[in-house]
Amino acid sequence: MGDKKVLFYTKVHCPLCDKAHKLLQELQQETPFSIEVIDIYEDDVLLEKYGLMIPVIEVDGKEIDFGMISREKVKKALTNF
Repeated sequence: MGDKKVLFYTKVHCPLCDKAHKLLQELQQETPFSIEVIDIYEDDVLLEKYGLMIPVIEVDGKEIDFGMISREKVKKALTNF
């Protein structure tokens, strides 16, 4: 899927996360990248860091967006990566 990798911080039973994951999959059709899905409930540090922020999208070590994910923000980050 290319060299670009997106970290996608999520949890189960999260409608915003489901919507964001679908958005990422749609963007993969335009720009090849891989998605690493990370459940914050599997890591206490991540749970404390991102608990109320999820979903969180990280590209190239930078948090791009969280909560209501913006297609434009993610697309711009992938284009500049």
